[in-house]
Amino acid sequence: MITVVIPYFQKESGILAKALASIAAQKAPSMAVHVLVVDDASPISAESELQATTPGNYTLQIIRQGNGGPGSARNTGIENAPLQTRYIAFLDSDDEWSTDHLARATAAMGAGFDMYFADHYQLGATVGAFARAGRIRPSDHPMLALPQTDIHEYKGDLLDQIIRGNVIGTSTVVYDFQRFQDKRFKIEFTNAGEDYLFWMDLAHSGAKVAFSNQCEATYGRGVNIFAGTGWGSEKHLLRIHNEIKYKKLILDIFPTTPVQRTHIQENLRSLRFSFAQDLLHRIVHRKKLPLPLLHEHFRLDTLSFLVLPMALISLLTQRGRAKTK
Repeated sequence: MITVVIPYFQKESGILAKALASIAAQKAPSMAVHVLVVDDASPISAESELQATTPGNYTLQIIRQGNGGPGSARNTGIENAPLQTRYIAFLDSDDEWSTDHLARATAAMGAGFDMYFADHYQLGATVGAFARAGRIRPSDHPMLALPQTDIHEYKGDLLDQIIRGNVIGTSTVVYDFQRFQDKRFKIEFTNAGEDYLFWMDLAHSGAKVAFSNQCEATYGRGVNIFAGTGWGSEKHLLRIHNEIKYKKLILDIFPTTPVQRTHIQENLRSLRFSFAQDLLHRIVHRKKLPLPLLHEHFRLDTLSFLVLPMALISLLTQRGRAKTK
């Protein structure tokens, strides 16, 4: 069996129905399909969405839980996968698959691979994410001898790919659950990197990876965890805090090369400066300071606060230039 895990939290009806329709439209894969929707205290309930769906060639289960974020919902799905589950596939509730996604994924997995991902269309895009990012060249990776075309064995350091330019879209990932039953999303990184850390954990644990150069998912406009995260917003500092925590964790738990460490340190310098700028923005505009978060961040990364004088000079310089124009 292949179990499809869908974390669900939406404020608009009809979105989940489209995702489920794309599952129902799948060309028959080589095994049974079980869909597990985890309703993460969604304002529009998963049950109400089912009224707009037509039965598909899959079994469906809905699990309700208190709001914990997409990583928590995916973990709930993983932990409740039926015993006969061999592979787990992820699909976000506002995304849709191409009709041959599961057939292509199971063909690749059946050829001895432990993880699969595919090119995809990001929100509003007509060009695939691989080409838009320019971070992966399929020609550098050998094509598999399968009836399905454009499926490649990933050759090289996938950890490096993720660290320096991730191209893996969550809604395209399928992995061998039987081999990696203990893997879970790190829910403390909901706003930054929990999915990247999952892929890195699989790669670091020896997963053999295949990918498709065909676009097999189209991303939709549903609830976005990054919405409302502009300067001075309630979520902006939290997002930066989590991104810094994510970058530092990579250095702590994964073996990295000097080039990778340099890349991460450059990211950290930029994030620290953004953290200081946001904090100054709040002070200048007399906004309430999130003291518990600031205390936690001071324990995580004192250097973020040492950047404050430099950020203040930058702010004053920008204001001076604006006045002279």
